[in-house]
Amino acid sequence: MIKKEITIAGKRCFVFADEEPEVLLVEPMDLRDLDFLDKEIETLKAGTARPFALATLIIEDWNKELAPWASDPVFGKEPFGAGAPETLRLIEGDLVPEMEALFPTLKGAEKILGGYSLAALFALWCAYESPSFTGIAAASPSVWYPGWMDFVRTHTPRAGKIYLSLGDKEYKSKNKTMATVEDCIRAYADILSASDSVETTLEWNPGNHFVEADKRTAKAFLWVMMQP
Repeated sequence: MIKKEITIAGKRCFVFADEEPEVLLVEPMDLRDLDFLDKEIETLKAGTARPFALATLIIEDWNKELAPWASDPVFGKEPFGAGAPETLRLIEGDLVPEMEALFPTLKGAEKILGGYSLAALFALWCAYESPSFTGIAAASPSVWYPGWMDFVRTHTPRAGKIYLSLGDKEYKSKNKTMATVEDCIRAYADILSASDSVETTLEWNPGNHFVEADKRTAKAFLWVMMQP
């Protein structure tokens, strides 16, 4: 497998790819999570024989660059920005074309956007804003985000395959907003299931939000990759 670091519009991006990939996986990631990336790749390789490329875009300001709209702090003192549109433009306008130039077999190939936590929420938001992605791999997404449930009730996703997962203890939070995550993801899964244009699933994982994020994210990508 090819492993390399590239720069995309001034941002670091780590690429893992088979020689002739037929599907592109895109994952925004915090630099601190790079330690888990090898395990994620191992789980992906063990789960499919389908050749793929994974491009991980390093996010420097998590709360700003991945948030779909501005919001007051939910935990700590740091508010959420509204940087998701710019991050989406970078992925569509810079990252995807660069990956297609590096690997010509990706031209016209399936593109799957995914991630963990707020990166998973970003991926879900992109499903509504962009036609670029055939599938979304959302592992433990931050569906507690203020305004998210109102948004999905009034918008229609453009991606045809959407995977959701959550840890079965994630709702056990002292933070009142984050403690709504289980009710929110159940309601959101029902909304998606009612759509004739979306193939979806909701998978429950053992543990809280900080358990095996690498495996949960790999499982999310694998589910989407295996759907027709």
